[in-house]
Amino acid sequence: FRRIRSHFMWGEDMPGLGTAINAAAILLGGIGGLLFGRLLTERHQDTLTKACGICVLFIGIGGALEGMLSVDGGMVSSGRSILIIACIAPGALVGETLNLEGLFQRFGKWLKIKTGNAKDKQFVDGFVTASLTVCIGAMAIIGAIQDGLLGDYSLLVTKAVLDFIIVLIMTCSLGKGCMFSAIPVAVCQGSVTALAGLLKPVMTALANLALVGSILIFCVGLNLVWDKRIRVANLLPAVAIAVIVAFLPFDI
Repeated sequence: FRRIRSHFMWGEDMPGLGTAINAAAILLGGIGGLLFGRLLTERHQDTLTKACGICVLFIGIGGALEGMLSVDGGMVSSGRSILIIACIAPGALVGETLNLEGLFQRFGKWLKIKTGNAKDKQFVDGFVTASLTVCIGAMAIIGAIQDGLLGDYSLLVTKAVLDFIIVLIMTCSLGKGCMFSAIPVAVCQGSVTALAGLLKPVMTALANLALVGSILIFCVGLNLVWDKRIRVANLLPAVAIAVIVAFLPFDI
């Protein structure tokens, strides 16, 4: 017990360990999905994709409702709808102008060739879908900041468990491209951890991040259940706008 305890205390002095655990969990989930995926028929894979989409939908719904609903005097009320519009509408405009979805797809195609999977028709879709699912959300940002500022990677370990399950299921139906979502997770969360000192003021914007990020996760779930209809990557600037809004001198 003392050895285990000393190991985790040693880990607290290693910022970035949480992201490493998270990326490793995604890779393991992908490997598990590849092993089990071979045993599944196309019908099974289609059902698994939709089942995974439903799970992602409810993860997004839960986070969004947590940010929008409040209890006052025994009454449940909702709000912050203006905030959602103020973040997502201009965020979509910026994302479409920059075509962030296209950048994700081009990187996916580059990975597809470099990893020797040129004949895999699902590689890019699997990579983009899984990357958006595991990278978006306040959990990734908050966990990475806590890891960098406090050496506390417990939130990222929790996220790693969730990502393991999600990527395992996705890989069964969408193929090996899903496991390469470990790359953007490592880059994005690692960058936030490295810049945690500079990003400390963002801690005041966590509520906005959680709400907007959860809505984007919900959109990912919609694409999984009803095929790809929403270019979620082009909505990513909404997350940055959510942070900016938190520092306005008035509430939205």
